[in-house]
Amino acid sequence: MYTAGKIIFFDPFYFKNGNSSKPKYFLVIKVVENNVVLACLPSSIAHLPRDLVVSHGCVEIPDACINCYIFEPNQPVTTNGWGFPKWTMLYGNWLDDFPLDKLKENYPIEGVDYEIIGELTIEELKNVTNCFATSSVVKRKYKKWLLRP
Repeated sequence: MYTAGKIIFFDPFYFKNGNSSKPKYFLVIKVVENNVVLACLPSSIAHLPRDLVVSHGCVEIPDACINCYIFEPNQPVTTNGWGFPKWTMLYGNWLDDFPLDKLKENYPIEGVDYEIIGELTIEELKNVTNCFATSSVVKRKYKKWLLRP
């Protein structure tokens, strides 16, 4: 279930920082050493400059400390043809690691605790990974993980 490129919808998602739980998409970026999941929580809220022309792909603005990968609404990005329903952003500074055993404990039952939406196409996953791996905003530890084979 937790493989690179997998999009999972948790209802609800329990945030590590204790924020109120809510339904949330979860994109697995990489599984590290079979026990840690590097992931990003996509957002439909744009934390980008107002004058930025928003389009599908990577945005890197080092002077503003912005690294973001943008998905256009309803554009197929998975191998099964699924696309996010709204403009959706992955922020490099929001990458986080999750212990695999904790994810399995919190979300044990498919169809009840979570739904597997699909898996990013190889090209889309490559673009997302490259966007984060080359960013000046992403934590060094995560960049090292992303660059490992």
